[in-house]
Amino acid sequence: MTTNVVVNARAPYYRGGPISSEARINERIRVPEVRLVGPGGEQVGIVRVEDALRLALEADLDLVEVAPNARPPVCKIMDYGKFKYEAAQKEREARKNQQQTVVKEQKLRPKIDTHDYETKKGNVVRFLEKGSKVKVTIMFRGREQSRPELGFRLLQRLADDITDYGYVETSAKQDGRNMTMVVAPHRGAKTRAKAQESKVTDPASE
Repeated sequence: MTTNVVVNARAPYYRGGPISSEARINERIRVPEVRLVGPGGEQVGIVRVEDALRLALEADLDLVEVAPNARPPVCKIMDYGKFKYEAAQKEREARKNQQQTVVKEQKLRPKIDTHDYETKKGNVVRFLEKGSKVKVTIMFRGREQSRPELGFRLLQRLADDITDYGYVETSAKQDGRNMTMVVAPHRGAKTRAKAQESKVTDPASE
């Protein structure tokens, strides 16, 4: 009769630490006695390694050394093949879901004309639709540096115009001669609602 083993879905951990990928199993465990944990996590106690192997065999499972540095070493009865397979699946899934964040940059001038603005805005929207963050930089020259409010207004206008595609992750701030703001693609309904709320309540948008 085969005993089903419930495997921790988060990672190959045994209490305080990970199970080594090179863990000794079954006949490779060559110590006189072990502290045995049953397939359901129950503490069996200290037993001779021969008895632990017999119990694992009777359950049609493996004896796995999960804490080799303990005295005596801790071993658990489990389906080691299933355990390794599920752990590998979880790792592959985590890697697949891991997205490298790409940050694009779009530069604007504070006195940009309507046509250029629409072109730059289109670039930002396109970057957001592809899943990239965008660092928007307002470049000031000469006397423009004494009018930072022009940059703030332009960035607020852009933030309002792209609320359907992204939200402001880092608010407008002065960066030397420039002013920057970072926008990111929406992660779901929460960021969409936040962007719409900011558009409605921000006095600069009125």
